[in-house]
Amino acid sequence: MKIVESLYRDYRAPLLAYCLNLTAGDRHWAEDVVQETMLRAWRQAAGLDASVPSMMPWLSTVARRIVIDEYRARSVRPQEVNPEPLEFMPGRDHVESMLRSLVVTEAVRALSPTHREVVVETVLRDRSIKEVAADLNIPAGTVKSRVHYAVRALRAMLAKAAAG
Repeated sequence: MKIVESLYRDYRAPLLAYCLNLTAGDRHWAEDVVQETMLRAWRQAAGLDASVPSMMPWLSTVARRIVIDEYRARSVRPQEVNPEPLEFMPGRDHVESMLRSLVVTEAVRALSPTHREVVVETVLRDRSIKEVAADLNIPAGTVKSRVHYAVRALRAMLAKAAAG
């Protein structure tokens, strides 16, 4: 028992400094490591050699292993969650995206039928100008022109909706 008292008295401060370095400055964790190291020294008191000039190498090895073990345990253990009941946890608010979708839908509906048709086919269904032109039996240049003016009209309507 006397050897553990002298270990604590002589090595507590340097071991704490060493543990602070190991724990990236986390004082509470470092103090826990020092305490666990001294507890292990107390358990091994009968096997400790008091004649060695310094016990710091043995103590620092024990402390380093404790930190490594705790680090590994933390990385394996799942992230701790907030203790609040889940029914009180805020969920994702979908109102904003729903309103945005509604505004875009209304803007597309406000387009002329020919402009709406090319926007739906090219933008929403991701089809090429050539495919749409072939399906509608109109020149590709006409499809491009309609898409250009339809997108321009959509931008104007969405800007107006955002402003007002």
